[in-house]
Amino acid sequence: MASVSESIEVDVPVSVAYNQWTQFEEFPSFMEGVESVRQLDDTHLHWVAEIGGKRHEWDAEITQQEPDRRIAWRAQDGKYNSGNVTFESQTSDQTRINVEMTYDAEGLVESLGGALGADDRRVKGDLKRFKELIESRGAESGAWRGKVQKGEVTKP
Repeated sequence: MASVSESIEVDVPVSVAYNQWTQFEEFPSFMEGVESVRQLDDTHLHWVAEIGGKRHEWDAEITQQEPDRRIAWRAQDGKYNSGNVTFESQTSDQTRINVEMTYDAEGLVESLGGALGADDRRVKGDLKRFKELIESRGAESGAWRGKVQKGEVTKP
C-alpha cells in the first residue's frame, strides 16, 4: 500500500470550501487524470481516471461525511483507495484542507511513481487547482449538507 498526505490553505470560509468539495462531479475540473466522477446516490460515486498511463474505473462509497469537517471514502471495487478530506476553519475567511489517502500501487510504473513522490506532487497540484477554482469563484457551485455515519444518511 502507498499513501499520500497533503494540505493547503484556501482563502474562503470553511462552509464554501466544504460545499464545493461535495460537488464530486466537478472533480475533473481540478484533479489531474480524472476523466469523470458520476454521483450514483448520496453515498456512492463511479470514478473513471487515468493512473500510471492506464485507464481505471471503480465505485467508491462515502463512509463518513460531516458538514464543514470531514468526508471519508473507500473504493468498493476496481482501483483500491480510501481516505479522508478534513476542513479546518483558520479564520472566518480561510480554511485548511487536509487530504489523506491510501491506495494500491499496481505495477512498476505506479510503484516507482509513488516512490519518487509523483503521487504527492499530483495531489498537491490538485489542491492548488482547487484553491484557484474556489478563490476565483468566491462561492461554491452547489452544496450537499447531509451527514453520513456508518453508511446511514441524515439529510438536513
